[in-house]
Amino acid sequence: MHIFDPVFGLRIAKTEGTGGQTKTRSMGYWKDIAHAMVALRQGFRLSWQHLRASGQRRMPTGAEDDRYFRQSTGLVTIQYPREQIPVPDVGRYRLHMETEDCIVCDQCARICPVDCITIEKVKAVEDLGTTSDGSKKRFYLPTFDIDMAKCCYCGLCTIVCPTECLLMTKVYDYAEYDRENFLYHFGNLSPEQTQEKEAALAAHEAAIKQAKAAAATPPAPQAEPGTTPPARPPVGPPPGTKPPVAPPPGLKPPSPAGKPPAGPPPGLKPPTPPAPGMPGTSTPDSTAP
Repeated sequence: MHIFDPVFGLRIAKTEGTGGQTKTRSMGYWKDIAHAMVALRQGFRLSWQHLRASGQRRMPTGAEDDRYFRQSTGLVTIQYPREQIPVPDVGRYRLHMETEDCIVCDQCARICPVDCITIEKVKAVEDLGTTSDGSKKRFYLPTFDIDMAKCCYCGLCTIVCPTECLLMTKVYDYAEYDRENFLYHFGNLSPEQTQEKEAALAAHEAAIKQAKAAAATPPAPQAEPGTTPPARPPVGPPPGTKPPVAPPPGLKPPSPAGKPPAGPPPGLKPPTPPAPGMPGTSTPDSTAP
């Protein structure tokens, strides 16, 4: 029985001897050359088949195409970046935001699980118009930053956006040498413009407070043109009552009602205390023990 030796690449003959002994002997020299020529012819035939099929080239189609895995011959390697395989429409890659359609609702920043979206807003005091879908715009957008180095490509921010101004594009190859280049800015105000808008908002709010304070105070009645304003009532006691009489000079005003006057009546001298030893007085008894 002839077999092929995988180590040396030679055919060997294997014969069974008596008593369970195995004997092997090498094939002849010319037979080995004939076997090598047969193997070489098979290799050339396979190479020629691939060479003829090289004119067939698989078109750069997406994996969702039914023909993507059907081509088994020809060139299947694409020449990137000159050729690129189309990405699906529902692919999640680099984020992009349309600033003109943003109403600064902050829903995308609140739902982001990695906090890669930073938003700062200033309330507008004038009309900013509407977005492409008719939503009212009430805020300026000085800062709208997206850090794609932190993004996990979950797509939640694009789902909750009410105006659909935030979307994921098909750009997947945006490698950078500097990490700061992954921070994308979509704000529409410079720092100077932001300070100007904040000052205008503060002045507007102060004017509203003054108007509310003025509305809370009732205005004084004004006379109509051609009429005499009513005279003010005279200051004094009510009609039908006598005015109080002022006390003569040198006298104290009467005390309040319910309180007796302190001291003797006006014009009388205070009583003189009796002298010691006179009747009506008591003196200490010197004989008392």
